[in-house]
Amino acid sequence: MNDDKLYLVLMGLPARGKSTLAIRLQDAFRKSRIPAKIFNNGNLRRAYLPLTETSSANFYHPDNTSALEMRKKFALINMKWAKTYLEGKGRVAIIDAANISRARRQMIEENLNNHPILFIECINDDQEILHLSIMEKTRLPEFSRLAHKTAQKEFLKRIDNYRLIYTPLRMERNYFRMDSLQNKIIEEKQSDPIPLYLLIKDILVTDVVKNLFLIRHAETKFNTIDRIGGDSTLTAKGTSQAKTLGSFFKKQQISYIFTSHKKRAIQTARLICAMQKNCKVIPIKEFDEIAGGICEGMTYKDIEETMPEVFRARKTDKYHYAYPHGESYETMKPRIEAGLKKSFFLNRHADDIMIIGHQAVNRMILAHFLYRRDDDVPYIYIPQDEFYHIVSTQNKKLFELKPYA
Repeated sequence: MNDDKLYLVLMGLPARGKSTLAIRLQDAFRKSRIPAKIFNNGNLRRAYLPLTETSSANFYHPDNTSALEMRKKFALINMKWAKTYLEGKGRVAIIDAANISRARRQMIEENLNNHPILFIECINDDQEILHLSIMEKTRLPEFSRLAHKTAQKEFLKRIDNYRLIYTPLRMERNYFRMDSLQNKIIEEKQSDPIPLYLLIKDILVTDVVKNLFLIRHAETKFNTIDRIGGDSTLTAKGTSQAKTLGSFFKKQQISYIFTSHKKRAIQTARLICAMQKNCKVIPIKEFDEIAGGICEGMTYKDIEETMPEVFRARKTDKYHYAYPHGESYETMKPRIEAGLKKSFFLNRHADDIMIIGHQAVNRMILAHFLYRRDDDVPYIYIPQDEFYHIVSTQNKKLFELKPYA
């Protein structure tokens, strides 16, 4: 066996991030000058079968023997192509398919027996993320002839049908089982020498952001009177700022704009999105501004005059101090990181994404990438007339503050 080459075989239920991971792996390999190619069973199926057939959940039921044979046929074709690829100059063949049954994986092992095989199982049971992922998937051409709600029901039935024969990785000789939302390896097994093993492991746990534009919401009524928190709307100046941002990014294809649930962030996003094509605004609760508790809606001067002990305590230790019944920067950290994981998971194959957050939120996001000392985080500069451009991949790290007007 020539162990310089490798079959990477993805597995998992639908909407668990397999295709996103396949693309991430391929990109990382190619940037390291390692020839790699994805072989996607679903693309092959959709190319040769009527979309009305492949969109039906019944096509994926294990008792549908004719459909089962058809899907097996496409899997064998893809395996043959992958094998041919590695016989040439290819070094890594990535098989992107559900591969959820032990029987299917045995078939892969029997047919791809000339090079090592490493399986990667994608696991994600976050219901909010699954709902958003299914909404996105059912907008694909495969479901274009179905009403959107009908398409979602069919996709959920498809997942249920796959669950009937789902068998986690256990018997296989080499595998990673990973939380595909958190980019976290849950379990690993290595029985054979696997080429590029450490590189693959690094790719699996790394957050990849090709182009992230991090923006603070435009000016609000509360900003003009120095009030904290609340759910204020944009001022006339803020509306103008958001429109200027929209014009600035007009030539940049922004696929997703992630925001908090606050009006000011959503308003800013919608004004930018209005100048884009195929752009979606997705509010994520984890990006809501730091909770001010009993101080919500107050000015800093009000807090100093009416609650001097609160004012002094927060000024002394701004990162760790939480407003009474509110939050601190420290307690925000887990939810901000969860929000980032969700946005990276949902952006799928998009190169350019945008997050419109708040002052404290954006400080925490920047700290995630810049590894700033905790005590310094509350003082990171977050202007309303500039934005941060962030690139974070295996091969490149970039952080720059740029004006948009």
